[in-house]
Amino acid sequence: MSEEKQHEENHRDRPMSYMNTVILTGLIGGIFWSGLSYFAYVINLTEISPNVLLEPWALGSWKKGWLGTVISIVMIGVVSIVAALFYYAVLRRFPSMWVGICYGIILFLLVFIVLNPIFPGISPFNELGRNTIITSVCLYVLYGVFVGYSISYEEGEMNYKKKKGAKF
Repeated sequence: MSEEKQHEENHRDRPMSYMNTVILTGLIGGIFWSGLSYFAYVINLTEISPNVLLEPWALGSWKKGWLGTVISIVMIGVVSIVAALFYYAVLRRFPSMWVGICYGIILFLLVFIVLNPIFPGISPFNELGRNTIITSVCLYVLYGVFVGYSISYEEGEMNYKKKKGAKF
């Protein structure tokens, strides 16, 4: 019985792997910030709902209701995992908040200018309202800082533990 209890304690104290942390950061970041984006849509700060993600692929009016919103937010979370993995692969060694800000701006430009033709629910960039652009840029910047700082912090912690372990 004591061996079983000790085995449980060892599993409980084991930290999550770095890759799992990156994936979870991307998922939570995507869900949280797209949920906040939906709230901004509801209070008319932006004219773009998260549901635009479903428009090119889903048929029926359900995609404009609550079910479409929930599925869209979860799908954005899944797509956000890819964005977090990209940050991990390319930018994780830069612990500056400015890198996250630039990453968020690049993601904004990618979605609103490069990928704009894929999403019929998003007007061309030059036709978007000022509130929509400002709100969207802010949300993307906050997302970039959240993902970037979380991943870079974890990288710094791992490097610190390696250096600390190498000294002893």
